[in-house]
Amino acid sequence: MEIGLMIIFWYGILHAFGPDHLTAIADFSIGKEAKKTFLIVGAFAVGHGIMLFMFAKLLEHYTLPSEVLSYGDVIASSVILFIGIYLLTMVYAKRIHLKTHTHEDKKHVHIWFGNEHQHETSTTTSAFGVGVLMGIGGVRGMLVTLGVLHGQSVDLSMILAFIAGVMVVFFSFGLVISWINRDILTNIQNVRRVFATVGVISVLVGGNMLLA
Repeated sequence: MEIGLMIIFWYGILHAFGPDHLTAIADFSIGKEAKKTFLIVGAFAVGHGIMLFMFAKLLEHYTLPSEVLSYGDVIASSVILFIGIYLLTMVYAKRIHLKTHTHEDKKHVHIWFGNEHQHETSTTTSAFGVGVLMGIGGVRGMLVTLGVLHGQSVDLSMILAFIAGVMVVFFSFGLVISWINRDILTNIQNVRRVFATVGVISVLVGGNMLLA
């Protein structure tokens, strides 16, 4: 059993390097404070793992058409694509804004879309939701197959091992995003360049996944 959990842990690490996952994290965490960035990363990983567990248990007892199982990937790919289009639209319309101020000798940077600065409260929930959608596809076959090969039911320990592997990569990538947010997004020109780059990558990754 320990060997199986280690295999799933390493699979989680490899799986997390998928461009769709890293793109989704970048879409939701660019421009956020460090604490918010890691909340987003954690929410995405947990949502991914929970849905994997639910679908793996479901597929142990029921055979679902492949068309049904592909809907999660289609929806998640569409979300990534439309987020990219949205970001590019905001950049083109110059509706991404930046404001800096110093509070208790610490520099704070606020980035927002539109005309009025509002604190976002749903970003973490949205990241959790996209993680859930992506959990329907991708690794569902791996988890079920591993359970069958070892004559074991897919249990929670497998999902926790997978989430642990995913989080190793996600939190490492979160450190990179935090560095960009802190040291690169210091003026409006850089903000627009970074969001335009993330937007283009999102369109390419989401579009490629839909066409695949």
